[in-house]
Amino acid sequence: MEPAPDPDVPFRWKPLPIVVVTVLGLGLPYVAAYAAIACHRLFGTPAPGGHTLPWLYAHHFWQLLVALVAIAIVRRLRPFDPGLRLPPGGRYLGAAIAWGLAFGVIMTIVDFAPDVLAHRPPNPGFPITRANVIGWTLFEGVYVGPTEEILFRSLLVGYLIAAMPGSFRIGRWRMSWAGVIVAAIFALAHIDNFVRHPSWASAGQQVYAFALGVLYAYWLEHSRSVLPAIVGHNVSDVGEYAIVFALHVAWG
Repeated sequence: MEPAPDPDVPFRWKPLPIVVVTVLGLGLPYVAAYAAIACHRLFGTPAPGGHTLPWLYAHHFWQLLVALVAIAIVRRLRPFDPGLRLPPGGRYLGAAIAWGLAFGVIMTIVDFAPDVLAHRPPNPGFPITRANVIGWTLFEGVYVGPTEEILFRSLLVGYLIAAMPGSFRIGRWRMSWAGVIVAAIFALAHIDNFVRHPSWASAGQQVYAFALGVLYAYWLEHSRSVLPAIVGHNVSDVGEYAIVFALHVAWG
């Protein structure tokens, strides 16, 4: 286990580590997509389909695999702690569940405010069928957390804390600048919806993606485990989908 970053180290901007995390954060999802496309052509696995569920499962599988390979390679060049362990005493897991539920509500309001105000069933972008409800609940409640957090928090935050240490404090709360920088990259990686469909809702998605990125990085740094970030990510995402499905039952 690598030593924890020293909170007394002064923060200094270093262009190269920021370039590295930006390239990895924005580039590795594309590497995973190309790998998934190659598997489709060779073995008939799910075809590329934007936000279709089979494609998302295939793409995120490769994203997790690519992230783990990148962790192994980068650690040989610059040792860092990716937090691939259980948190001692289950630290921050309760907070991850509580904050995840709260953000699930916030995300629903941001994404579907006009529908909620009009008491209209929100449109999640796919038909509400039994298969879709089960498939999306498993994807958002189990699958998406590890496949995104091991890339953005374990790899990027872990590496950047080691390469560019230094923290800031607000009251009694302290965290590394690395977590904030990666949170901005995390939000940028989700900007495609804003580019394709600019709106107040898609702009709000960028804001809550950044806020969640900061929160996940804080848990990683202080628990020295990526598990709270994974749990928080899963709970917030599946919480929003559960509310959407419930509103379809109530208002559909």
